[in-house]
Amino acid sequence: MEIKAILQRYWHYSSFRDLQEDIIRSALSGKDTLALLPTGGGKSICFQVPAMAMEGVCIVVSPLIALMKDQVENLVQKGITAACIHSGLHTREIELILTECIQGKTKFLYLSPERLKNKLLQNCVREMQVCLLVVDEAHCISQWGYDFRPPYLEIAAFRKLIVPAVPVLALTATATEEVIKDIQFQLDFREENVFRKSFHRENLTYFVFKEENKLGRLLQIIKRTPGTGIVYVRNRRKTQEIADFLNRNNISADFYHAGLDVGLRDDKQNRWKQEKIRVIVATNAFGMGIDKANVRFVVHFDIPDNMEAYFQEAGRGGRDEKRAYAVLLYEENDITELYYNFETSYPPVETIQSVYQALCNFFRIPVGNGEGAGFDFNMTDFIKTYKFSSLVVYNSLIFIERAGFIALTDAVRNPSKVYIPLSREDLYRFQVANEKYDNFIKLLLRSYGGLFSLFVPIRENELARRARLPLEAVVAALNYLNSQQVIIYQPQTENPHITFLQNRVDANHVFLSRRVYDDRKQIAKKRLDAMLKYITSEVKCRNKLLLEYFGERHVHRCGKCDVCLRHNREELSEEEFDFLQKEIQRLSQDGEQNIDYLIDKLHYPREKIIQVVRWLMDNN
Repeated sequence: MEIKAILQRYWHYSSFRDLQEDIIRSALSGKDTLALLPTGGGKSICFQVPAMAMEGVCIVVSPLIALMKDQVENLVQKGITAACIHSGLHTREIELILTECIQGKTKFLYLSPERLKNKLLQNCVREMQVCLLVVDEAHCISQWGYDFRPPYLEIAAFRKLIVPAVPVLALTATATEEVIKDIQFQLDFREENVFRKSFHRENLTYFVFKEENKLGRLLQIIKRTPGTGIVYVRNRRKTQEIADFLNRNNISADFYHAGLDVGLRDDKQNRWKQEKIRVIVATNAFGMGIDKANVRFVVHFDIPDNMEAYFQEAGRGGRDEKRAYAVLLYEENDITELYYNFETSYPPVETIQSVYQALCNFFRIPVGNGEGAGFDFNMTDFIKTYKFSSLVVYNSLIFIERAGFIALTDAVRNPSKVYIPLSREDLYRFQVANEKYDNFIKLLLRSYGGLFSLFVPIRENELARRARLPLEAVVAALNYLNSQQVIIYQPQTENPHITFLQNRVDANHVFLSRRVYDDRKQIAKKRLDAMLKYITSEVKCRNKLLLEYFGERHVHRCGKCDVCLRHNREELSEEEFDFLQKEIQRLSQDGEQNIDYLIDKLHYPREKIIQVVRWLMDNN
């Protein structure tokens, strides 16, 4: 089917956005392709449409389980077969998914990167007809990037398993020039091939305010800006405090962070998307994959760690291409706190080794064992057991992951599931021999279809109601049948998941190269300095600063941000500024000119001419 017909049939769009069709045709022609599209630029269309036009399964590598599950659900709703494999799944469930892919029954297979070294997966991929390998959030493969994930480095080796060789399509919303080159090198591109849409958002206006009374300014912004919005803060406590403050001031608001029950998070997110509340106050756990186009404002109440994170979060405003505002509020103490957080995010190597040893003890993994083992991870229990601070544990786990010892996935809702591995005949024989469980097994079979062929989500409460039994009795029955290998029962979990990628080593052998450690710190410091330069600049257009950070050149001032407006209002009208800018450049074509010469020729006040000259110098 032709790609525009596919777009119309499954996505109900009559035309592609800028660059989408070029990226799709590049992938269809067999070229390795890197696509840079800003947040809300329609990245998923760029790989889902060409995959639908090709024979075989499309493999998508993505670091976020919640985002993978969301995309799988959206594809299934469109009538497209899709599945995802991540660390939270039972081995038998993974086997069933892979069998469906080999048989050509699944179109899209989403993988978390830590699965790429799994031998079962590798063997099955060799038997699949793969049409396209997609790398989402491709900046994660670069050690120069802001969100480096070591398992991404396995992708180049993984793609060699796919025979015959298929193109790789890498996508990201944030990448500097250095990262763009590194992505193509790490993915073993056959030739450079980059499609880049300008990160300029004509409808999105940036403001930065140094403000002692940040709550007062926040209230003013929300009251003056109609529509829904997001307020980002650094810690969980603030989310509730600010949401309560807004509600007391007659603005409907709610709070959101990763420590909440997943069901509660879903409910809060949906209420905001349905505009039952105006404002969601959240940590950076909120927003990835959020499909809400009419966000009118995004306010950062605290300073983000880097420009990449800020650009992604601010970019969630105005995805409907109508006017929206990205506002950052800060005070002097925020800069001090930012430097403190930076230093604490690099714990001493000895501390990192201690956390690794405690982690292995927590899961009772002996030295020389553990590779491939996965566990739900209750951070609260771990901290209580070993008396670490949460900040030390969090930052140490990041380094243990970067060193390649573990993979840590986000908390995600995994409903309870049941699968029957027996044949119908063997199950019947068990029922005859165990009359006590006969009625319960019949209830399971009546309540849920497909139990013999796949893992089916179940609800223990519903089973208890139908069986007229206490919930505890139903859970006990499921656990007993599981112990007898009559069913495979996976209880619901909402904890993060840790997978051990290597056998346990002695803590002293948890090798973290001092050079790698120092390099990572230096790269992070460089990004932090760029963020502070952005917020403290009083002379350079905000939009220009942002775009130049991401490698765009010859960017004109936006004329709308707080810096541009201040210049326009305090010194010059926009018409005056544009006139003087052109005339000064014209008069300077023949070489350097002094201010008196420009005044003599232009007949304008000295202060105004000096202001424009300074602006021209500051903006290169």
